[in-house]
Amino acid sequence: MFLAFLPAASADAVKRMGAVIRTWRLHLRTTTDLAELAWWINPVVRGWMNYYGYFYRTELFPLLRRINTYLVRWARRRFKRLRSFKRAHRWWKDLVQRPPALFAHWAWMTEF
Repeated sequence: MFLAFLPAASADAVKRMGAVIRTWRLHLRTTTDLAELAWWINPVVRGWMNYYGYFYRTELFPLLRRINTYLVRWARRRFKRLRSFKRAHRWWKDLVQRPPALFAHWAWMTEF
């Protein structure tokens, strides 16, 4: 007997999106700057947000938080002064407040 339908991203879809994020290897692209990374991943993430997040956006929050974690890892590898967690966390808090539209997913998730 069918009782309800939850219009969210399936577990398989979330796994596939996570696999795509892992293949980007954001944390290892230390030769590119933040604007280039944003230019590169924003179309894909914006598409996921529009398609999967239309009805049940909270299902995407762990995935978007994972992208933010990779971005913090990128910064800690790129900038020697951010290798400590406290400094990286302070840098992140300042970053998400400065250019609000740098990454598309910051409209929904700014923590890592």
